[in-house]
Amino acid sequence: MARKTVFVDTSKCTGCKACTVACKEWNELPAEKTHLVTSYQTMKDFTPNTWTYLTFVEKYQNDTMNWYMRKAQCFHCAEPACLKSCSSDAIHKTDSGYVVIDQDKCIGCGYCVENCPFGVPKVDEVRKKAYKCTGCIDRVENNLTPACVQTCQPGALEYGDRDTLLPKAKARLTEVKKKHPQARLYGEMEMGGTTFVYLLLDSPDVYGLPLNPTMPLSLNLWQDLVRPVGTFAVGGAAAAVVVGVLGNLLKGRYSSGSEKKDLSDGSKQEKGGER
Repeated sequence: MARKTVFVDTSKCTGCKACTVACKEWNELPAEKTHLVTSYQTMKDFTPNTWTYLTFVEKYQNDTMNWYMRKAQCFHCAEPACLKSCSSDAIHKTDSGYVVIDQDKCIGCGYCVENCPFGVPKVDEVRKKAYKCTGCIDRVENNLTPACVQTCQPGALEYGDRDTLLPKAKARLTEVKKKHPQARLYGEMEMGGTTFVYLLLDSPDVYGLPLNPTMPLSLNLWQDLVRPVGTFAVGGAAAAVVVGVLGNLLKGRYSSGSEKKDLSDGSKQEKGGER
């Protein structure tokens, strides 16, 4: 299957939150009590049972109140930090570009939570499993669009082959820039290129997104340097222990043999002396 992309055109988003409802319904996620965070935003962050939500930012500029709304969910990175940090090989990337957690393998260690530059995965402390947006992989692999895209009435979400959607996204950006000079695409290059590509009307940090999301340095050092060396060191240490044990056994055998020989010689000398 060719790599897929979801193009999120924030200039068309009306903040209706239908995408969040569709996500809950399709994935059979329980409702959660919410409260007003700011403006019209009622969810502050992801939870094990909330995989997508709407962020609302109000920015007063040039005598005009601007609304910046964004559908937040897993970006499904081409170079996912969660996958690289997973200690139980529970995370894999599909041919279509989606990053999926295998709940049967997940042990709830939380490394994916700590290393995701977008703060997406969350661990359920009761079930000891990590959860996040699956990209509706069960729908995608059956030639259906993701639930959030299917329900988006204003057409802010569009799903298709990456090679087809990126040129359309760039053309749309050119048009939007006439009114919003700071507009840009986010996700085309970040983290190797994310499955969800955004058209933002302003700088990423206005939307609460990192300007330059990267793989944590500590993770690269651990996976690419310390862990391989550590494995080698552990293997070397184990080998040294085995060699040491064998050496002691052999030494013990020869020592026992020498003692027996010495005792035997001593006995002979004693017998000889008695004569």
